[in-house]
Amino acid sequence: MKKRFQKFVAIVAMATIVTSLTACGNKAPQEVTQEVPESKGIEFPLAEPARLSILTSAEATSTQKPDEKVIYQRIKEETNVDIDWTCYVKDQFIDKRNLILAKGDGLPDIILNAEMGTLDLLKYGKQGVIIPVEDLIDQYMPNLKKILDENPSYRKLITAPDGHIYSFPWIEQLGTGKEAIQAIAGMPFINKAWLDQLGLGMPTTTDELENTLTAFKENIPNAIPMSFIINGGNEDLGFILGAFGYGDNPDHIMVDENGKVIYSVTDEGYKEGIAWLHTLQKKGLIDPEAYTQDWATYVAKGKEDRYGLYFGWDNRTVPNTPEAYVPLPALKGPSGEANAPRSSGTADGGFQVGRAVITSSCKNLELAAKWIDLMYRPLQSIQNNWGTYGEDGKDNIFELKEDGTLSHIPLDRLSVSPWEARTAQMVGGPLAILNSYYGTYVTCPPDALERMEFVKSYVKDMKYDMVYPNVFMSQEDSELLAQYETGIKQYAEQKKAEWILKGGIEKEWDSYLEKLDQLGLQKYLEIKQKYLDAYLSE
Repeated sequence: MKKRFQKFVAIVAMATIVTSLTACGNKAPQEVTQEVPESKGIEFPLAEPARLSILTSAEATSTQKPDEKVIYQRIKEETNVDIDWTCYVKDQFIDKRNLILAKGDGLPDIILNAEMGTLDLLKYGKQGVIIPVEDLIDQYMPNLKKILDENPSYRKLITAPDGHIYSFPWIEQLGTGKEAIQAIAGMPFINKAWLDQLGLGMPTTTDELENTLTAFKENIPNAIPMSFIINGGNEDLGFILGAFGYGDNPDHIMVDENGKVIYSVTDEGYKEGIAWLHTLQKKGLIDPEAYTQDWATYVAKGKEDRYGLYFGWDNRTVPNTPEAYVPLPALKGPSGEANAPRSSGTADGGFQVGRAVITSSCKNLELAAKWIDLMYRPLQSIQNNWGTYGEDGKDNIFELKEDGTLSHIPLDRLSVSPWEARTAQMVGGPLAILNSYYGTYVTCPPDALERMEFVKSYVKDMKYDMVYPNVFMSQEDSELLAQYETGIKQYAEQKKAEWILKGGIEKEWDSYLEKLDQLGLQKYLEIKQKYLDAYLSE
């Protein structure tokens, strides 16, 4: 196996990025400083074993022992670096992480899958808990440096207002602009098999959808005409509200045609759309558990193919027969116009600023930086993000080709859903996958190609060109936003669920808007607008 892996690494090193597969002014650093030690000339594999301590997370469906994952086993073999792992289940990770960081002593050298937003980075950077890494990138991280040099927008996105870089990002490009896979988050999927069975056409208006859901209820045994997870990210029903105006997305932030930041759940069209959804509720067309169900319950009913219409990232994870479900077109509402609402922060593709950090406890910064930099090699990033090859007894994601490239294994050869197969092998963490990698290092994921086609079907109805970008705000403004957002979002989402279920939005609308202003909505939007204006002026 060692010889095979060394051959694999050699092939990776010789690969060159070629053309992409078409389908698929900061201030000077202040306050915080970090002296980068003189290089020890570290090269992998090390002549003598070395050790790093790492805190990370893993999905509940995956092993919580990272050294059991073949990806990390291969990295250890290549580097001769032993890792002292501490791993928590993902849904417990942030609380555990915060406790460890608050304690201050016994910090790990590195936090992977750190889930740190810009406020976290500024706060812990100012406290000296995590260190600036821009000099480490320039001196010891040629893979990441190359990506940032060739894509300066990403360096801008990870650079704090004080001029420092405090973290290592996760970057996933799959298409660009309105055709990027992330341009739309959750989308509606309708049971085409039921439409055909009942001799119904594809709904194109809200009235037609209401009639279709009624037909499902009356003619399909055990049918749940429409289901979702209220305020549940990709599983929320906000997309369908585009028939009445801006629509909705998980953070409720939209940008209009004049570059004005809009809080979507205050739009008059939103009020009209919620009132319409309440009529569906009264007619028994909405799953009564949509306001309380968790992911497991949602999927369990989906696996029984009981949904006439459901909301999610794709048509493979929830239903038992994905081929029965197709995207519902962006519907025309009472005005006769359709709108496909886009997600915030997707202009640059998939991006997270704080996927890994180095803490102040790290004694061997060169080793830590060079180990993390391995994650930014093209073929390593690809495996970290999706899974690997050649693991006996597992649903492998890839086949390693003779030329050293990776080819996605067809989905019909997997014994579980793509997501379940990937979480069993992937490790996440900091990485970068660029559009130029497809056709050079790897084939495009087949389910991603499928979803990108779904997204393309909505492009003609994406009414607004601008999305709110990933921006790095000052610590003061980030803290203010966090304070405002907690109360604003909680109240707005509570009323959203309540109004669909029980009605009353027309009567309570004015007092609702007043309450949001009392919670700081206008100040919240002013801060958002300030940074959008600055972003557009650069």
